[in-house]
Amino acid sequence: MAGNLELTLSDRLRKSPYYEATLRSGAKSFTIYNHMLMPVVYEGSDDDYWNLINNVTLWDVAAERQVEITGSDAFRFVEYITPRDLSSLQIGQGKYALITDENGGVVNDPIILRLGESHFWLSIADSDVLLWAKGLACGLGWDVQINEPDVSPLAIQGPNNLPLMVDLFGDWVKDIKYFFFKETELDGIPLIVQRSGWSKQGGFELYLRDGNQGERLWDLVMKAGEKYDIKPGTPNNIERIESGLFSWGNDMDLNTNALELPLDMFCQLDKNAEYLSRDALHKTRSEGVTKKIVGLFVEGEAFDGGCASPWKVSINNKRCGKVTSAAYSPRLKKNIAIATIDRGFNAAGSEVEVDTPWGLRLATVTTIPFK
Repeated sequence: MAGNLELTLSDRLRKSPYYEATLRSGAKSFTIYNHMLMPVVYEGSDDDYWNLINNVTLWDVAAERQVEITGSDAFRFVEYITPRDLSSLQIGQGKYALITDENGGVVNDPIILRLGESHFWLSIADSDVLLWAKGLACGLGWDVQINEPDVSPLAIQGPNNLPLMVDLFGDWVKDIKYFFFKETELDGIPLIVQRSGWSKQGGFELYLRDGNQGERLWDLVMKAGEKYDIKPGTPNNIERIESGLFSWGNDMDLNTNALELPLDMFCQLDKNAEYLSRDALHKTRSEGVTKKIVGLFVEGEAFDGGCASPWKVSINNKRCGKVTSAAYSPRLKKNIAIATIDRGFNAAGSEVEVDTPWGLRLATVTTIPFK
């Protein structure tokens, strides 16, 4: 195992508006996400997990950057980059979507927010969507302007999220439906408040629209959350795997066809609007996928850590896939994993072998999310 590593900071690795506040709050470890530093550990993975499950947590997710799309062709462009039907997307609403390229590969899986008739944000995962979208728009020659605005999300997640949000903003937050949002302010700080977040424990995201106000916003939320024993937190690997939330760059990427994911409800392949991956995804639908992303229950002692690089999956000594995310689930009391497995071996109930850092383990294919 590698010893202590040091990271040399520069403008290429941007700090979030909450960076100093996260250090004050005890951040122990960071990752690089969209060319930014993002905290991943405070008390420890297990303790951070239980804080999220039992209480309320505050996350610096400023690395969840926004790609802003405006112009007379903005709606046409946003429809073009995804197989999801956005015809019913209202102003003040967001929708989860897969962005796909000409081959049906997954470029990203953002929340698409509609702020105005021709004004959209893509709230992105970890890939260079801004550059990809600018290049595509330039090639198409459509009337769109694509930029990264000064917007930095802060997430409030956990079962006590709502009473804290009511204390901060008032009773009106109770009426926000999932993925809907409202433009507002808190003590003069300009925000968009959306009911969303990268967990299944419930919560909101506060899209800060003035990066100079980051520390003040963090401190306001932490002060209001003291009565609920609020803790600093992060997107938790254990909870997100339990919940079946996929990580771009780990569980999927440009080499993953959108139809390999168990996300059919987000792919309306016959939608009326023109979209980039139509021919490729129609072909895949007709021929069938050659591999699929599934869940695994893995036997043996509890995993002492996660999956830093893919683990080989095999059957009868023949490689048939890879594990891309793994954790021990304290709630299910089982080892769980997300894996990409070839056709013929990925049906629910199938048995495979996983080459883990702790030896070869038997595993059973299951559906996602885990139950």
